[in-house]
Amino acid sequence: MKRNRLVAVTAASTITLALTLTACSSESEAPAESEDTAAAEVEPGDITLWVAGGDTPEPLREYLVDTFEAENPGSSLTIEQQDWTDLVTKLTTALPDAANTPDVVEIGNTQAPTFTYAGAFREISPELYEELGGENLLQSFVEAGSVDDKVYALPYYFGSRYMFYRADLWEKAGVEVPTTLDEFGTAVKELKTKDMSGFAIGGQDWRNGISWVFANGGELAVKEGEQWVSTLSDPNTIAGLEQWQDVYSASNLPATERDVAYWDFLNDAEGGGDPAAATIMAPGWARWSIGDLTTNDDGEEVRDGMVDESKFDIFALPGVDGGLAPVFAGGSNLAVSAQSQHPELSENLLRIIYSEEYQTLLAENGLGPANAEYTDVMATDKFGEVTVETAQASKLTPAAPGWAAVEGAFVYEELFQKIAEGGDVTALATEYDEKLTPMLNGQAG
Repeated sequence: MKRNRLVAVTAASTITLALTLTACSSESEAPAESEDTAAAEVEPGDITLWVAGGDTPEPLREYLVDTFEAENPGSSLTIEQQDWTDLVTKLTTALPDAANTPDVVEIGNTQAPTFTYAGAFREISPELYEELGGENLLQSFVEAGSVDDKVYALPYYFGSRYMFYRADLWEKAGVEVPTTLDEFGTAVKELKTKDMSGFAIGGQDWRNGISWVFANGGELAVKEGEQWVSTLSDPNTIAGLEQWQDVYSASNLPATERDVAYWDFLNDAEGGGDPAAATIMAPGWARWSIGDLTTNDDGEEVRDGMVDESKFDIFALPGVDGGLAPVFAGGSNLAVSAQSQHPELSENLLRIIYSEEYQTLLAENGLGPANAEYTDVMATDKFGEVTVETAQASKLTPAAPGWAAVEGAFVYEELFQKIAEGGDVTALATEYDEKLTPMLNGQAG
């Protein structure tokens, strides 16, 4: 089950990270690779890959270890799993330490800019970038791991968000699937009852809420010259926040919710569960937490993944004028540590990860592959099709050097809670622009 990536890092520690890593990264720039160097035999060694959370299934981990060791005789690969909650703290400590750094790391796409700007990662040479997929790689994730047109972190996998709903309850209420964002707001308001939310979304849930900003043509921040500037006061952003505030009124959740197992609200809706909901917004992998109860091969009671299509269904959040609303894309990046003692072996591991075989395995396991050539593997049912469609229309948070500090301080949670409580959006936008702009640039807010 996927969890939101809440980064435990402060603005001060981000600045410390930048100073520490920049100081040690200048001698670790990737050298220009001649044909003779590329063809030279790589000295055997033992490398470590850090994966974040449990999203990489065990069979895929076994594939990486077995394939790496078969293709690199005398070398070994160790995969270590790190928790999302303290990943940034561990990376901040480990990456500058040449004796203890992991060689290759998985990092959340919103965390990648901070470490990239800090010089924590080895540059991916243009030649290697092309070999690993080039323009076919998910470009928004590539941008999150790039500085000054140099690539340091590549996309690993993506996920996308869409609407899960109780088709039976919508039909009973005579409400049709919406085709515009306004229609969505009208529909979920009609579905709301004294016992059930028409649309369950927590007041602090900005990761879903910013879809309304993006749909209205707004941005959270833009780069002006060498500085990042918070743009909450932009008229388009305000329009999106006000529309989200209006939609939130269809929900009867308190405005203090941050991480919520929304899928439980769908599962229990017909039985008057507390809380209950007719609609939720969640990443595609939430499917496996939704549906009727069944027993798996191990005798465990699990949800059936929405087998009953008359009861559970999905649709993409529509845009202002129809089509698809841009949603926030979840997922991860991969990078080689600038302090890795085995950079060539680390790059060999990347070659395996970006191979057709492994990219196909990702897709078959419901993780959007980094290379667009293999997304068709996912589009074998409506879940895969909607995942691919919404991911293609998705957006990321700003690739600002201080973004990890912003997340770690829960600034957007605080802002969205105040908006959910009925605060004046324009006044709050002005207040938080002043707070966020220095933080985005790695300064204390």
